[in-house]
Amino acid sequence: MAEDKVTSDAFFLVVAAGRGARAGAGGPKQYRELAGRQVLTRTLEALLGGAPDARALLVIHADDRDLYQAAVAPLSEDFRARLFPPAIGGATRQDSVCNGLEALAALGVAEGAAVLIHDAARPFVRPELIARARAAAHEKGAAIPGIAVIDTIKQVAEDWRIVDTPERAALRAAQTPQAFRFGLILAAHRAVRADGGRELTDDAAVAEWAGHCVFVFPGEAENVKLTTPDDFFRAEAKLLENLPDIRTGQGFDVHAFGDGDHVWLGGVKVPHDHGLVGHSDADVLLHAITDAVLGAIADGDIGAHFPPSDPQWRGASSDRFLRHAVERVAARGGKLAHIDATLICERPKVGPHREAIRARIAEIAQLPLDRVAVKATTTERLGFTGRQEGIAALAMATVRLP
Repeated sequence: MAEDKVTSDAFFLVVAAGRGARAGAGGPKQYRELAGRQVLTRTLEALLGGAPDARALLVIHADDRDLYQAAVAPLSEDFRARLFPPAIGGATRQDSVCNGLEALAALGVAEGAAVLIHDAARPFVRPELIARARAAAHEKGAAIPGIAVIDTIKQVAEDWRIVDTPERAALRAAQTPQAFRFGLILAAHRAVRADGGRELTDDAAVAEWAGHCVFVFPGEAENVKLTTPDDFFRAEAKLLENLPDIRTGQGFDVHAFGDGDHVWLGGVKVPHDHGLVGHSDADVLLHAITDAVLGAIADGDIGAHFPPSDPQWRGASSDRFLRHAVERVAARGGKLAHIDATLICERPKVGPHREAIRARIAEIAQLPLDRVAVKATTTERLGFTGRQEGIAALAMATVRLP
C-alpha cells in the first residue's frame, strides 16, 4: 500500500465535517438521504467512479464516525478500498482542509500529485469536470472550476445602498473540486495557519494569499452544492426524473402456527403463545414484501432466489431476503419508492408493535419511515386466520427504474 500511496497521480480530499445548519433540521446535510441514498454516498460514487485510479481521504467531524461508516458501507468493494482512513476536521472549513492535507502528507503523497478538494454536498460532479480539474492541477498548479454569472451582481454597503455594479463578463461563480499540486496547497495552508489562522473563503483564496496565481477552468451548472431545503427538493426531483419507469409489485404469503413463544413480523420479534412454521424464520410479512419487490422488477419470487430445498436458508433471518430484493432493484439502476403491507390475523395484536415493525422494515429496505405503511386486519373469525391456524400477509411495492 505504501508504494500505491506514493505513486498515485491524483487524490480527492472531501470536506465532510460541516454541520449544514442552513439545510434545516435533519442532521448534517452530507449524511441526509437524497432519493434513497446518503448525499455523501452519492458524492463518493461520483468522484471515485469519475477517476478510477484516484484515491480519496475524507475529513469528518469527530462526532460523525458512525454516520461516515453508514455512508461508505453501500460503496462497492473497489471504492471502499480506495478510501484512506478519515481525518478529523477543525473548527472551520479551512482548518478541516488543512487537517486533511496534513493527513495526506503523513501518508507520503508526492508534492507533484494532483489533489482535488471537493465539497461533500456536491453529489452531481461529472467525470468530465473531474478530468478538467486533474489536468488543471498539473498544468497550472492552482485552478478552480467556475461558471459564468448570468444575473447582474450588485455590491452594497452596510445600509444596502448599491455602491458598485461589477462587469458581469469578468465574473465567475466558484465551484469544487478545486485543483492544486499537492505541495503548493499544503504549503499555502500551513502558511495561513502559521500566520494566525485568518479565515479565507475557499482554498483558491488560501493559494492567492500565499502568492500563487489561481486559474479558472469551465465548471458545470449541474455541479450544484446542496445548501438549503429547496436545494434538496430540486436535487431529489432531478434524480427521480431519471427514473421515469414506475412499477408496482404484489406479494402474498402464509405461515401456519406451530410450537413456540414468539413470531417474527417485519423483522421484529413479537411475543406470542405460538410460533410460525417455516424453513427460514417464517417472517410472513417480510416474505410478502420481498415477493412484492421482486415482482415489481419481474425477477421471480422468493423461492427462486432462496429455495426452501437449500439447507443454508434453514432458520435464516428474513431481513437477508428483503435486502437482496432491494439490491436487485439497485442493480437495475432503480430505487424502491414505497411499501404498503397488511397482516391478516386474529392474534397477536399488531397495533402495539406497528411502529417498531415499520421502523425495522424501513431500515432493512433503506427507505424513509414515511415510505413504509403497515396495517393489520382480521377476517372476523372466518377462514384459517379466523380459526387462528396461521397468519397471512399482503404487500405492495412501488419501484422506479430508468
